[in-house]
Amino acid sequence: MSIILRVIVNAIALWAAVLLVDGIEVSADTTVSTIATYLGIGALFGIVNAVIKPIVKTVGCIFYYVTLGLVALVVNALLLWLTAWLAGVLGIPFEIDGFWAAFWGAIIVAIVSWLLSLFVGKDDD
Repeated sequence: MSIILRVIVNAIALWAAVLLVDGIEVSADTTVSTIATYLGIGALFGIVNAVIKPIVKTVGCIFYYVTLGLVALVVNALLLWLTAWLAGVLGIPFEIDGFWAAFWGAIIVAIVSWLLSLFVGKDDD
């Protein structure tokens, strides 16, 4: 159940990023397809974070240490940008126009995810 909840939280956070950041777009036709698109992007973003982020943190741990964790902002932006690229490959209508849109979008996704996680509760995994 926690995986489904995590996908929904990611979808809502990505929706907030689309609303607040110019350069991040979802171009679905109907309301149902828009919801399905956000859920698909939320699942894809969760997979990218679960698979690639630990590898990047392990390999680049010295950069996290030297920059006092600020490189995490860049890593999160690049992972969001990678998610948009993978969505394009999979035919999901999600686009990010450039690094700065991904950067600000990643910050919004992180903040909204954190806030929603406070309300939803902590995972017991």
